Amino acid sequence: MRTYIKMSTIIYSLAALALLSVCPFVLPIYWTLILTEILIMGLFAMSFNLLLGYTGLLSFGQAGFFGVGAYATALFISSGGNSLFLCLVISLVAGAVAAGVIGYLCVRRDEIYFAMITLAFGMMLFTVAHNWIELTGGSDGLPLMTIPSVGMFGIEFSLFNPTNMFLFVLSVTTVCIFFLWRLVRSPFGLMLTAIRENKQRLSFVGAGVQNLRLAAFVIAGALAGVSGCLFSLFNSMATPDFMHWGFSARPVLMTILGGSGIFFGPMLGAAFFFGLEQIITNITENWMIFLGLILTPVVIFFPRGILGTLVHHLSKKKKDKP
Repeated sequence: MRTYIKMSTIIYSLAALALLSVCPFVLPIYWTLILTEILIMGLFAMSFNLLLGYTGLLSFGQAGFFGVGAYATALFISSGGNSLFLCLVISLVAGAVAAGVIGYLCVRRDEIYFAMITLAFGMMLFTVAHNWIELTGGSDGLPLMTIPSVGMFGIEFSLFNPTNMFLFVLSVTTVCIFFLWRLVRSPFGLMLTAIRENKQRLSFVGAGVQNLRLAAFVIAGALAGVSGCLFSLFNSMATPDFMHWGFSARPVLMTILGGSGIFFGPMLGAAFFFGLEQIITNITENWMIFLGLILTPVVIFFPRGILGTLVHHLSKKKKDKP
């Protein structure tokens, strides 16, 4: 049975990956750009889900690490860097280091206190980015006049081409998602779930709860940094707005919409959020009002998120079968 589940998961994943790979060749450029943004923000939300869905930690400061990764990329390219691989590595390390320093102080607190501390640190990072004009460009941000190209088989592919950008983002996102998939199903991932369920009981058996939470916080911050790198390349700039607390609300909303604790829930939540946004903005300029009117019943009638409620319903139906 376990082998069947693994094989079916692999088949479905490869089919979805193949379908996504074809999308930029058959869709208009506009929708290719939307799909690219969905992948980036979906990865950002999935990294946040490692904290909320698997560890039980609600962070309102993840945009800080997202912005750190974006600025690390912008500064590296502005100083003459021309390697996309180094961009990703530098952003990952920058996000991990920032998360390590901030997380060391945050993981000692629980629930609303943890959320408020992460919010405070996130706004500190936003203020630094906004006011340190010499380094970050202030409110104008750092524009990327050039973006390193992708070299393959002796051919250079420019990321200014929407199709190339989409395929690059899809490749990086796939690697990060596979890493997260293996992580949450490892003994480490099971320990995180145990923390969410009952951290006192876990500490009684000798597990270092704070160290495990800090490790999860650092990993989430590192992947948020990678997402920020992709977003800065996608937008050809990095701005302090990437670090604002309002930006931190995006992964929270997407995770709740898709399903907290469901692996692909945040990605579905990102697709649902951006899809609704595009449909409503074509009808009215006051799209936030109508988006709120649509999202409110969704949250009420799908308390586990869209995918989470569906998975729960199917599993319950299967148990009820004689």
